[in-house]
Amino acid sequence: MVRSVFEWIDVMPMSIAWRESLNGYPLLLTAHVVSMGLVAGIIIFWDMRLAGVALKQVPLSKFQATMFPWMTLGLLINAGTGAAMVFSQPMRYYPNFYFWMKNGFLILALINMLYFHARIGKTVADWEHDPVMPFAARMAGYASLALWAGIIVAGRMIAYSGLVPAWWIGLDLGS
Repeated sequence: MVRSVFEWIDVMPMSIAWRESLNGYPLLLTAHVVSMGLVAGIIIFWDMRLAGVALKQVPLSKFQATMFPWMTLGLLINAGTGAAMVFSQPMRYYPNFYFWMKNGFLILALINMLYFHARIGKTVADWEHDPVMPFAARMAGYASLALWAGIIVAGRMIAYSGLVPAWWIGLDLGS
Protein backbone atom coordinates (compact mmCIF):
# COMPACT_ATOMS: atom_id res chain seq x y z
CA MET A 1 0.00 0.00 0.00
CA VAL A 2 2.65 2.54 1.04
CA ARG A 3 4.96 1.60 -1.82
CA SER A 4 2.14 1.86 -4.37
CA VAL A 5 1.45 5.44 -3.23
CA PHE A 6 5.11 6.35 -3.68
CA GLU A 7 5.14 4.64 -7.10
CA TRP A 8 1.96 6.49 -8.12
CA ILE A 9 3.54 9.84 -7.18
CA ASP A 10 6.75 8.86 -9.00
CA VAL A 11 5.01 8.74 -12.39
CA MET A 12 2.99 11.93 -11.97
CA PRO A 13 3.95 14.54 -14.60
CA MET A 14 4.71 17.20 -11.97
CA SER A 15 6.95 14.79 -10.04
CA ILE A 16 8.83 13.95 -13.22
CA ALA A 17 9.14 17.66 -14.10
CA TRP A 18 10.66 18.47 -10.68
CA ARG A 19 12.97 15.46 -10.89
CA GLU A 20 14.21 16.34 -14.37
CA SER A 21 14.56 20.06 -13.65
CA LEU A 22 18.15 21.28 -13.64
CA ASN A 23 17.68 23.59 -10.66
CA GLY A 24 14.43 22.44 -9.03
CA TYR A 25 15.75 19.92 -6.54
CA PRO A 26 18.88 21.91 -5.54
CA LEU A 27 16.71 24.97 -4.87
CA LEU A 28 14.27 22.90 -2.81
CA LEU A 29 17.12 21.37 -0.84
CA THR A 30 18.70 24.77 -0.18
CA ALA A 31 15.42 26.28 1.02
CA HIS A 32 14.83 23.19 3.16
CA VAL A 33 18.23 23.42 4.85
CA VAL A 34 18.02 27.18 5.45
CA SER A 35 14.51 26.95 6.89
CA MET A 36 15.58 23.98 9.03
CA GLY A 37 18.32 26.18 10.49
CA LEU A 38 15.72 28.77 11.45
CA VAL A 39 13.28 26.23 12.91
CA ALA A 40 15.86 24.12 14.72
CA GLY A 41 17.71 27.17 16.02
CA ILE A 42 14.60 28.62 17.63
CA ILE A 43 13.46 25.25 18.96
CA ILE A 44 16.90 24.58 20.44
CA PHE A 45 16.89 27.92 22.29
CA TRP A 46 13.31 27.25 23.50
CA ASP A 47 14.30 23.78 24.70
CA MET A 48 17.45 25.08 26.36
CA ARG A 49 15.30 27.64 28.21
CA LEU A 50 12.94 24.87 29.31
CA ALA A 51 15.87 22.71 30.37
CA GLY A 52 17.25 25.65 32.34
CA VAL A 53 20.61 25.86 30.59
CA ALA A 54 20.15 29.11 28.63
CA LEU A 55 18.14 32.35 28.61
CA LYS A 56 17.19 31.88 32.25
CA GLN A 57 16.12 35.51 32.65
CA VAL A 58 13.87 35.55 29.58
CA PRO A 59 10.19 34.88 30.34
CA LEU A 60 8.78 32.11 28.16
CA SER A 61 5.87 34.30 27.04
CA LYS A 62 8.28 36.97 25.72
CA PHE A 63 10.40 34.37 23.94
CA GLN A 64 7.29 32.78 22.46
CA ALA A 65 5.79 36.10 21.30
CA THR A 66 9.08 37.18 19.71
CA MET A 67 10.36 33.96 18.16
CA PHE A 68 7.39 31.72 17.41
CA PRO A 69 6.15 33.77 14.41
CA TRP A 70 9.59 33.30 12.83
CA MET A 71 9.60 29.63 13.74
CA THR A 72 6.13 29.22 12.20
CA LEU A 73 7.31 30.81 8.96
CA GLY A 74 10.37 28.57 8.91
CA LEU A 75 8.25 25.52 9.69
CA LEU A 76 5.86 26.24 6.82
CA ILE A 77 8.75 26.65 4.38
CA ASN A 78 10.51 23.58 5.79
CA ALA A 79 7.47 21.32 5.63
CA GLY A 80 6.59 22.55 2.15
CA THR A 81 10.07 22.06 0.74
CA GLY A 82 10.43 18.69 2.47
CA ALA A 83 7.15 17.47 0.97
CA ALA A 84 8.17 18.82 -2.44
CA MET A 85 11.52 17.02 -2.23
CA VAL A 86 9.79 13.71 -1.50
CA PHE A 87 7.23 14.47 -4.22
CA SER A 88 10.01 15.08 -6.73
CA GLN A 89 11.88 11.82 -6.00
CA PRO A 90 9.54 9.49 -4.11
CA MET A 91 11.29 6.27 -5.09
CA ARG A 92 14.59 7.69 -3.84
CA TYR A 93 13.06 8.32 -0.42
CA TYR A 94 10.79 5.28 -0.10
CA PRO A 95 13.54 2.69 0.58
CA ASN A 96 15.76 5.13 2.52
CA PHE A 97 16.28 4.04 6.14
CA TYR A 98 17.22 7.54 7.29
CA PHE A 99 14.12 9.09 5.67
CA TRP A 100 11.90 6.84 7.79
CA MET A 101 14.08 7.40 10.87
CA LYS A 102 13.82 11.18 10.45
CA ASN A 103 10.05 10.96 10.12
CA GLY A 104 9.87 8.76 13.20
CA PHE A 105 11.82 11.36 15.17
CA LEU A 106 9.54 14.08 13.78
CA ILE A 107 6.46 12.20 14.99
CA LEU A 108 7.99 11.76 18.45
CA ALA A 109 8.94 15.46 18.56
CA LEU A 110 5.37 16.36 17.59
CA ILE A 111 3.98 14.14 20.37
CA ASN A 112 6.40 15.74 22.86
CA MET A 113 5.34 19.23 21.73
CA LEU A 114 1.64 18.40 21.91
CA TYR A 115 2.08 16.92 25.38
CA PHE A 116 3.96 20.00 26.55
CA HIS A 117 1.37 22.45 25.24
CA ALA A 118 -1.62 20.37 26.38
CA ARG A 119 -0.37 19.58 29.89
CA ILE A 120 2.72 21.42 31.05
CA GLY A 121 2.26 24.58 29.02
CA LYS A 122 -1.07 25.37 30.63
CA THR A 123 0.74 26.40 33.82
CA VAL A 124 3.50 28.49 32.20
CA ALA A 125 2.22 31.72 33.75
CA ASP A 126 2.91 30.26 37.21
CA TRP A 127 6.60 29.50 36.61
CA GLU A 128 7.84 31.25 33.47
CA HIS A 129 9.91 33.77 35.44
CA ASP A 130 11.61 31.10 37.52
CA PRO A 131 15.24 30.45 36.59
CA VAL A 132 14.65 26.72 37.16
CA MET A 133 11.70 25.23 35.30
CA PRO A 134 9.50 22.50 36.77
CA PHE A 135 10.78 18.95 36.31
CA ALA A 136 8.21 18.09 33.60
CA ALA A 137 9.14 21.19 31.57
CA ARG A 138 12.85 20.39 31.87
CA MET A 139 12.25 16.80 30.73
CA ALA A 140 10.17 18.02 27.76
CA GLY A 141 13.05 20.35 26.86
CA TYR A 142 15.68 17.63 27.12
CA ALA A 143 13.52 15.18 25.14
CA SER A 144 12.99 17.76 22.42
CA LEU A 145 16.72 18.56 22.23
CA ALA A 146 17.50 14.87 21.77
CA LEU A 147 14.75 14.38 19.18
CA TRP A 148 15.79 17.43 17.14
CA ALA A 149 19.39 16.25 17.18
CA GLY A 150 18.10 12.94 15.79
CA ILE A 151 16.00 14.73 13.16
CA ILE A 152 18.96 16.78 11.97
CA VAL A 153 21.41 13.85 11.91
CA ALA A 154 18.94 11.48 10.23
CA GLY A 155 18.01 14.20 7.74
CA ARG A 156 21.64 14.68 6.81
CA MET A 157 22.17 10.93 6.53
CA ILE A 158 19.39 10.64 3.92
CA ALA A 159 22.05 11.47 1.32
CA TYR A 160 23.95 8.32 2.31
CA SER A 161 21.32 5.71 1.57
CA GLY A 162 23.95 2.97 1.25
CA LEU A 163 24.95 3.26 4.91
CA VAL A 164 22.09 1.32 6.44
CA PRO A 165 21.71 -1.52 8.92
CA ALA A 166 21.88 -4.95 7.29
CA TRP A 167 18.38 -5.83 8.55
CA TRP A 168 16.95 -2.88 6.56
CA ILE A 169 18.15 -4.16 3.17
CA GLY A 170 15.40 -6.11 1.49
CA LEU A 171 12.80 -5.14 4.12
CA ASP A 172 9.30 -4.96 2.64
CA LEU A 173 7.74 -1.65 3.71
CA GLY A 174 4.23 -2.57 2.75
CA SER A 175 4.25 -3.09 -1.01
